Amino acid sequence: MKSGTIILFSIVSALLGMQTVMGQSPTELFNRGNDDYRSGKYAEAAAQYQEIINQGKVSAEVYFNLGNSYYRQGKIALAILAFERAQRLKPGDPDIVHNLRLVNFKTVDRIEPVPDLFIIQWMRAYTAIVPFQLALSTLMIGWIVFFISLAGVYVVREVTIVRILRWVVLLAAVIMLLSGGTMGIHSLLNLGNDQGIVTASVVTAKSSPDEQSMDAFVVHEGLKVKMSDTLGDWVKITLADGKVGWIHTALCERI
Repeated sequence: MKSGTIILFSIVSALLGMQTVMGQSPTELFNRGNDDYRSGKYAEAAAQYQEIINQGKVSAEVYFNLGNSYYRQGKIALAILAFERAQRLKPGDPDIVHNLRLVNFKTVDRIEPVPDLFIIQWMRAYTAIVPFQLALSTLMIGWIVFFISLAGVYVVREVTIVRILRWVVLLAAVIMLLSGGTMGIHSLLNLGNDQGIVTASVVTAKSSPDEQSMDAFVVHEGLKVKMSDTLGDWVKITLADGKVGWIHTALCERI
């Protein structure tokens, strides 16, 4: 499993640099978590990363390291949950994608999903080729080129150069439009908070929110499901193959 060499302290120190009222800043917790991870103290490392999240300093890097710590402890469902949350914050990151794919091999259930509409299949294929970070970087470069070239159009007096700059402005605008559209597709595919991870080892879903109702199917920890209606302490879940059942909310956690 890629630990991303367990994301280094320096990467997120700027994001987690605020001192907390309890005397331990997220930066210090992150540093201690990394030290614990390197020392093989995975439970202690997970506790440090979780405390950062409890303080509201959420980032893909923290969730990524938390997922690695849970994986090392054999807590598959919690590892998948952490990696899924990291992916929501940083779509297309190769380390997150790799680790999420790897840990999913540890799950029991193998469910054949219902085929998506053609447009959804195309969008997923496209975003697999063009990661979110690449689109973001391209957008930023396009933005810089656009405004520099636009300024040049009004400053430069040479007619030939002005014509070239106008074409560059147009090209940069197209690049910005395509990059922004790509980021929008990534966001659309990750839209909503209706997905969850089964956290209990074995769960028997019911046909209705009642212990006395018929068994619908059995699922195991780490399975991603769609969560919809809730009734008391029950939630309706839908599997990738379209099967529907009810389980207790405590047995599943939203991504």
